[in-house]
Amino acid sequence: MEEAEILSRLKNKFPQFIKETFISFGMEVAIIEKNALLEIMKFLKEKPQDYAMLLDLTCVDYLGEEPRFEMVYHLFSLSSKKRLRIKARVSEKEPKIASLTSLWRNANWLEREVYDLFGIEFVGHPDLRRIFMYDGFEGYPLRKDYPLKLRQPRIKFRK
Repeated sequence: MEEAEILSRLKNKFPQFIKETFISFGMEVAIIEKNALLEIMKFLKEKPQDYAMLLDLTCVDYLGEEPRFEMVYHLFSLSSKKRLRIKARVSEKEPKIASLTSLWRNANWLEREVYDLFGIEFVGHPDLRRIFMYDGFEGYPLRKDYPLKLRQPRIKFRK
């Protein structure tokens, strides 16, 4: 299968940061170094690439592997009507990656969700705090090692 043009551009522009590229179920995918995330995303957002929309971002927990977590970003180009998936691995020992809130405003809520449920810290995020769980909640419920029957501290009822 012929490599997509955007993947070729990425490999030419950032050869030291692109670990792997491939096409999966018709979608172009690039696995990158996490330290280059912001720089690569800026490049993808600009013309002629024009991946102006951040559709979604999420995290995958590969318990037992190191780096343990994989951040997954889905972008959409309005001009070419194509999607692009960017992946970057994040270590359990230092679960931090750059925030994309400076590029896309909707990254604010999406990053807060990943922070709340997986414990990934987004460096440069303007308001990184829990969005689903209450402030006293202990742990990160979507991590694969989260205890199924863990009892959480009770919170006082507000009248």
